[in-house]
Amino acid sequence: MSATRLDDQHDAHLEGLENAYARLLEAHGYDGVLLYSGAPRPFFGDDQQASFATFAHFLHWVPLAGIEHSWLLIRPGQRPLLRIHAPADFWHLAPSLPEAAWTRRFTIETGDDAVPPAPPRGRLAIVGEVDAATAERLGAVLNPPALCRALDELRMRKSDYEIACLREANQLALAGHAAARRAFLDGDAELDIQLAYLKASRQRESQVPYQNIVGLNEHAGVLHYQHYDIEAAPHRYSLLLDAGRRVAGYASDITRTWAGDDADPQFTALIEGVERLQQRLIAELRPGLDYVALHERMHLELGRLLSEQALIECSSEAAVERGITRAFCPHGLGHSLGLQVHDVAGRCDSRGEPLPAPERDPALRLTRTLEAGMVVTMEPGFYIIPMLLEPLQAEPAGRDIDWAGVARLAPHGGIRIEDNIVIGEAGPINLTRDK
Repeated sequence: MSATRLDDQHDAHLEGLENAYARLLEAHGYDGVLLYSGAPRPFFGDDQQASFATFAHFLHWVPLAGIEHSWLLIRPGQRPLLRIHAPADFWHLAPSLPEAAWTRRFTIETGDDAVPPAPPRGRLAIVGEVDAATAERLGAVLNPPALCRALDELRMRKSDYEIACLREANQLALAGHAAARRAFLDGDAELDIQLAYLKASRQRESQVPYQNIVGLNEHAGVLHYQHYDIEAAPHRYSLLLDAGRRVAGYASDITRTWAGDDADPQFTALIEGVERLQQRLIAELRPGLDYVALHERMHLELGRLLSEQALIECSSEAAVERGITRAFCPHGLGHSLGLQVHDVAGRCDSRGEPLPAPERDPALRLTRTLEAGMVVTMEPGFYIIPMLLEPLQAEPAGRDIDWAGVARLAPHGGIRIEDNIVIGEAGPINLTRDK
């Protein structure tokens, strides 16, 4: 995409935000809102700081990921005021005034202090991780729940600019996935695979949208596996790589599973089966679809795959009813995606009313009816997780499971295939696979 077209899309995105904020502030009785970028926290008893992520509502306006101690004042009918914290500092490189077309829509100030702009006359809200004393000093309402819910809802449907950022984040992440796969097939250790991913996707580890999951063999069965072995594994059964990239704050979230030279042939067939299952479900995505119902459909499809592979000896319906499919796949089908990996408002309706996950699917992060412009992940899986499967051995459902097959596949860990999808009016748009 040309820079000019992206600038035009960003301009339209900002105009939409100005109109939407004006409408929401009037509806909730505020004359303005201050958005705080946030600041990193030091570790307890230490002078080192944890990795920092700029507050997403701040990033919704300005693509300044990583900016700290800065403020954005939004007042209907006036230019947004962006105050960038840029202290004189010989220890660190201070932020500089960005040179980009979007800055023309803002009044921009830079300074040494982190003091918020002077509040407007009237009723002011502050949104972000701000202490109560600051809000009281400004005479502002801190994080008013109703307004915060409305701002969360505003982020559910993405503009053309946001989708362009997500598409680029997918392309950069895919370059990393390709490099990671080559490293895996060359016999590298988990740490080497992680480093290959970072190099090819052009990012440092502190910039990834979430800690990359680089699971070799049985580690692929740990859903959020958090380590990187530094020694190469003696066997190459499998690699599960769950890794993304940010562009202007917007995150991709992609998972792939590959079979290694030592893999059981059935594991390769299961990878192909999970991918076909995923693509069938993606084809169903459309405005008006109940995502919870699609999650249920995923379990039925998984039951059919298990039956086809002779890992169970009951119907797909029975496998779902007896808890077998949930033992093989305990997580949700997907979630909303945007400035946060698990983006806001996924478990609320359009009015901000809670839509809790079903009792037997507490990990499902998206419980809404889909609408055009939403971006979601689709990530069915299959895992050999002993702590979930072993209890079934003592239940009647255990008689329906091929335990010898489970034991044979256990060293492979598991499978997850994840794409990022725009809910389009005319059908799904796959940001991970569409060129």
